[in-house]
Amino acid sequence: MDISRLLEVLGKAGIDPGEAVSALREAGLDDLGFSVVDSSRGERQPLPEVVFGQGKTVEQILAITEALLTRTGLAIVSRVPDDFSSSLLNAFPAGKLHTLSRMFVVGEYTGSFKATGSVVVVTAGTSDLPVAEEAVVILETMGVPVKLIADVGVAGIHRLGNVLPDILSASVCIACAGMDAALISVLGGLFPGPVIAVPVSTGYGAAMSGFTALFSSLSSCSPGVCVVNIDNGIGAAAGALRILREK
Repeated sequence: MDISRLLEVLGKAGIDPGEAVSALREAGLDDLGFSVVDSSRGERQPLPEVVFGQGKTVEQILAITEALLTRTGLAIVSRVPDDFSSSLLNAFPAGKLHTLSRMFVVGEYTGSFKATGSVVVVTAGTSDLPVAEEAVVILETMGVPVKLIADVGVAGIHRLGNVLPDILSASVCIACAGMDAALISVLGGLFPGPVIAVPVSTGYGAAMSGFTALFSSLSSCSPGVCVVNIDNGIGAAAGALRILREK
């Protein structure tokens, strides 16, 4: 249907075209005063809106979570402050708190997203697991097959050989590494599909809270490695969803 035909239909229905445009723009938005909740994001993108809990008050988090859950049947909160966990669980007893990654999920995804393929999330060390779990929680919530493989970094590179077949069987690899992030270049050279690097803020002083891992990832000699922000497991999962989205 072209625009002129659409305007004709609206006119016959007694709907002003300007009002129709405004209604479409506002559809899926809840203005809470302190936040405009974009509950229709999951219709435009593979990943619905995720509530970033850090920096928000508990009242703000609860209100946004309620709005998303009511509109879409699913609410995901990341970086939940430790002292807010009990408030979320009390308000939404059906929800699940992932303490390692500080993620809270209530409800189920019922949208149209479908993935073709699977993801493997690999960490260089055990200390990288909180960031890796962010990615795993998002992918599991979206119904994507995902496998977590932990602590196979270059300090004991022989460990990688034992799990390499599992890694290579996935469609997308998310590699989480701090310190010098050397594992990212190793996986970039071995994995045939897309590799998403997550530099992690693990490490001593010269690791510079993840900047050394970030620079190392960006400077990888393995061509084609994509890099997200420091500690951004959610961003890596969102990238994987875009790659795996069924056409």
